[in-house]
Amino acid sequence: MREILGRVSRGACSVADALAELKNFPAEMLSCAHLDHHRRLRTGVPEVVYGENKTAAQLVDILRKLLLFSPAVMATRVSQEKGEAVCFEIPGLVYHETARMLTAPGEEKQRAADAGAGLILVLTAGTSDIPVAEEAFVTLRCLGNEAERLYDVGVAGIHRLLSRRDLLDKAGILIVVAGMEGALPSVVGGLVDKPIIAVPTSVGYGTGLGGLAALLGMLNSCVPGIAVVNIDNGFGAACLASRIVRQMIARAEGAEINELSP
Repeated sequence: MREILGRVSRGACSVADALAELKNFPAEMLSCAHLDHHRRLRTGVPEVVYGENKTAAQLVDILRKLLLFSPAVMATRVSQEKGEAVCFEIPGLVYHETARMLTAPGEEKQRAADAGAGLILVLTAGTSDIPVAEEAFVTLRCLGNEAERLYDVGVAGIHRLLSRRDLLDKAGILIVVAGMEGALPSVVGGLVDKPIIAVPTSVGYGTGLGGLAALLGMLNSCVPGIAVVNIDNGFGAACLASRIVRQMIARAEGAEINELSP
């Protein structure tokens, strides 16, 4: 919208042409979906497509429309077969096999370092937790965040985590992904003074109950400063971390403006 208004003000675009571009803003009805093009302006995150039960044809139709309004497009829980079919129809999309996501890069990097937020570190307790962690990592990158990975550093071999204290100290926000008993966020919370977002996974068996044991363990952590999202919700954890960074950037920019004001 800002770009269109700028073109109108410069005389590079007529009012009629601008109205034609904005006719489906803020919402657009398709045969299979009602798209919310205004979401990025309201929340800072564009509408993201949940691809689990959508057909490849539906994904193509939706993503083509979303690309007209946002440079950063994402679809989550997309099978490899559907992902390859969509990429064939829409050149430029990238399918992330482990994360099961489709993305279209284009978002500008957030000034996380300038805001004092540092990087966002994604950790996993085990290798089996990586798909959920990759969903978080890919989402973070697509939203313009600086992010790094630290995988397979669970409590069964705590020395693996302690050997990377340098990376823990460097991070501004930590997303900690764990299944089984869900102990890793509590351990990390006792080592750092940064916000921690805990993600329980459905990895485990028996009394793990599809991730419920890990979820309850994280919710019952005695370490303060830990937020917990839903089971296997790497995407939600990434969005929360990104919102924290956006607020830090907004406050830093506001402080700069106040300093420059007479």
